[in-house]
Amino acid sequence: MSHGKKYREAASRYDKEHRYTAREAFDLVKTLAPAKFDETVEVVYTLGIDAKKADQLVRGTVSLPHGTGRDVKVAVFAPPEKEAEAKKAGADIVGGAELIEKLQGGQELDADVAIATPDMMSEVGKLGRVLGPRGLMPNPKSGTVTDELAKTVAEFKAGKIEYRNDRYGNVHVPIGKVSFETDQLFANLQELTTEIQRARPAGAKGRYMRAMTVSSTMGPGVKVDPVRLEEMVESL
Repeated sequence: MSHGKKYREAASRYDKEHRYTAREAFDLVKTLAPAKFDETVEVVYTLGIDAKKADQLVRGTVSLPHGTGRDVKVAVFAPPEKEAEAKKAGADIVGGAELIEKLQGGQELDADVAIATPDMMSEVGKLGRVLGPRGLMPNPKSGTVTDELAKTVAEFKAGKIEYRNDRYGNVHVPIGKVSFETDQLFANLQELTTEIQRARPAGAKGRYMRAMTVSSTMGPGVKVDPVRLEEMVESL
């Protein structure tokens, strides 16, 4: 993959192999962001799990103390009597059988998170091929299958995020914007790391957090020392 001039210039200004403290890494990421827009800051954890085993999947939700800095679009699948509640709470897309039918027919779902009431899941389940690849399928483990629509919609709009490992055992999560203060990014990372530590599968052997990288949307990755961050979280 070839990178642009700004990316290459930014990548030449730091040691790509050094493992920085989280705060050092965020300071670097903020100065290395090459774009003119407010780039998203992302973190990637490489976990010591066997992603092929169902009992070693890492998935859940966490409310970041400073949010993500982005407008989260929420879709809700609910029966008619629940639709008004979801809309009042701020859901961007609300529907039931008709919405599901449209999505089955090829209409795209412009949303970052999808929530469903339990009684809608038999129908929503038919959208596995549509929602699954995008990580949008509602799931009880992530709190996105619920009767508490108002509360759940409000939490996701306020900065609650869902995380899950990919097939390689990595967890990739947005945790803020380049415009955030370093302390805000650190607080979000600390909260997220604590949650992912809590979600460690019983079957995971050896070191759990094997590597960690933070970057901006268009910038190069900066390695973080996961051992030091783990120790800091465990001391809380």
